Amino acid sequence: MKIGYARVSTIHQDPQLQLNALEGYGCERIYQEQSSGANRDRPELAQLMKALRAGDELVVWKLDRLCRSVSHLINICEQLDEVGATLVSITDNIDQSTPAGKALLVIMGTIAEMERELIRERIMAGVEARKQKGLPTGRPTIDDTKIRTARALINDGETYAEVARMIGISRSTLYKYCPVED
Repeated sequence: MKIGYARVSTIHQDPQLQLNALEGYGCERIYQEQSSGANRDRPELAQLMKALRAGDELVVWKLDRLCRSVSHLINICEQLDEVGATLVSITDNIDQSTPAGKALLVIMGTIAEMERELIRERIMAGVEARKQKGLPTGRPTIDDTKIRTARALINDGETYAEVARMIGISRSTLYKYCPVED
């Protein structure tokens, strides 16, 4: 059986692209959740891993939707081996059931982990440079007047993108002060 797993990190992300790809690949069951990839304690992933049987394929849209570190990837692959299941990553074109797929899986995981570490190092270097120059770091704060104005505009039907542009802040800052209500 082909079992899919879709993950987004925030409520502002849409898993539909992943779901469409998993359905198109023929997944009979799809587990999905909203959680950081760095968080190894993911209930839906745990349920999926328990549901796997010999011959099953764990299918993901992209490897980084499943895990964020090589050690986590190896751990998942070992669990799959124990039950006789395999991993398929659609966009990475990786099929763990082949020897080349197993090798490529570890290589791709290593490269992805290195890329995240390099990004983190660049961000930290930028933050340190701003601190040394006495410049502010982190998301900008906005005053109460702008927050009230933003809320009023959103309540009047303006989009978050438009309100952020009008006030002169990023959408992520606007979401911080005016979260989307369910």
